[in-house]
Amino acid sequence: MSALDLHVHRWEPAERANVPTLLLLHGTGGDENDLLPLGRMLSPGAALLSVRGNVLEHGAPRFFRRLAEGMFDIEDLHHRTAELGDFIEAAAERFAFPLSSLYAVGYSNGANVAASLLLARPTVLAGGALFRAMVPFEPVTTPVLHGKKVLISAGQFDSMIPPAGSERLATILREAEAAVELVWQPSSHGLTQGDVKVGQAFFAALV
Repeated sequence: MSALDLHVHRWEPAERANVPTLLLLHGTGGDENDLLPLGRMLSPGAALLSVRGNVLEHGAPRFFRRLAEGMFDIEDLHHRTAELGDFIEAAAERFAFPLSSLYAVGYSNGANVAASLLLARPTVLAGGALFRAMVPFEPVTTPVLHGKKVLISAGQFDSMIPPAGSERLATILREAEAAVELVWQPSSHGLTQGDVKVGQAFFAALV
């Protein structure tokens, strides 16, 4: 089996030049169709690689297992992160895009696995826009993220992610020399128009 077969996915080629490739990573219960509209809004004309998580939680797709809300199965997280990294490398070869142009767009569970990729497999991403992310794991050694750009859009009233969780993730990534923008939305865990606006500004600055 090819590494490209590791995940159900959708691919939409770029419609114009000098745009990034967006890796779309859904939240719990989503699939490879969920974030396509968001990707098109954030970076019009960009290539889109949208991926379905391989883990089922009561029938709801996720990217890795959790033991309880906010408590991750770290062994499975590392395994699934490596699996996703292998898939990304195979997809880059199959669809002919450079990893230096690949930015994750993740929501909730998808944002957490994107953060895990940045910490454990940083060579497969140029950066990312992480919506409602928390620390996936505390790295033993600091990864090298110099030059990578990361947006963290967090909800001030998010009952699932305490503010300290988003702030700690930003600190870890900054210590790894990533350029991190942490933006607070006056909202809870759901995505808002404010998230779209900061995401659009983030990607517009890359082009």
